[in-house]
Amino acid sequence: MGWFKRLREGIQTATRNKKEAPEGLWYQCKECRETSTMKELRENFYKCPACNHHVRIGSADYFQLIFDNQPEELFDNLRAKDILEFRDLKPYPQRLQEAMKKTGLHEAITVGKGKVNKRPLVVACMDFNFIGGSMGSVVGEKISMAIDHCLENRIPLLVISKSGGARMMESAFSLMQMAKTAAKLTLLARAGIPYFSMLTDPTTGGVTASYAMLGDINFSEPKALIGFAGPRVIRETIKRDLPEGFQTAEFLLEHGFLDFVLDRKDLKERLSDLLSLFDEKNRMATVEAEAD
Repeated sequence: MGWFKRLREGIQTATRNKKEAPEGLWYQCKECRETSTMKELRENFYKCPACNHHVRIGSADYFQLIFDNQPEELFDNLRAKDILEFRDLKPYPQRLQEAMKKTGLHEAITVGKGKVNKRPLVVACMDFNFIGGSMGSVVGEKISMAIDHCLENRIPLLVISKSGGARMMESAFSLMQMAKTAAKLTLLARAGIPYFSMLTDPTTGGVTASYAMLGDINFSEPKALIGFAGPRVIRETIKRDLPEGFQTAEFLLEHGFLDFVLDRKDLKERLSDLLSLFDEKNRMATVEAEAD
């Protein structure tokens, strides 16, 4: 008997003993609810084959999409410390250990160095699954060290942001990373080394208020949530209804906060074009300086 006829006639059969599909074999899109295989999803750049919804992915997946080969991981020895002996429902050290076990990562950001169509690039990519991609002292330090590495070797930098904001367990130590990374990026700008900022879903809080919006080029994936405070907080503060699509990538593009919104399948080629463009710009500036 077909499932529709059984449903119409109210026939219900216990399915407790029914064999279920292995975990990780299928993916159901949160936007259109269509189901596809994980193989189809991966082959489509981790986008829903039906509606093109960009699924949240982590640093390892972005590195695979961007670099020509497996990148060299930098600064993996840094670990967060419980300086404040912070405790909410759980002690902070316990949260860190659980996050490491769950994700296989040591922090909410991973720095990789490799080549994009044979052009060198350093990528610092955040992972939302590690305590909500929160910005703690190690995240700020890794970005700072990545900038130092770019300055020393004159390599462009890409930061891929995906964060719920500052890490409350580190209080002021977390907030200090906003000023620290912004100051470091000033050195990169003075040296004429390109900094690209890619904002993915979601990019919020102190990350948005600092390095995520300071790129020479700021861009995003489609429909990414980007903002500082949440819509509810803003609505209650200003006592007004918010525009349709508020805090989406498309809304920010329309109002001049982003340079472009990019489909993930085009990410590597667009980065290659940007690297080529800025390399030519720097070459011309060098030629002009030598002529003077």
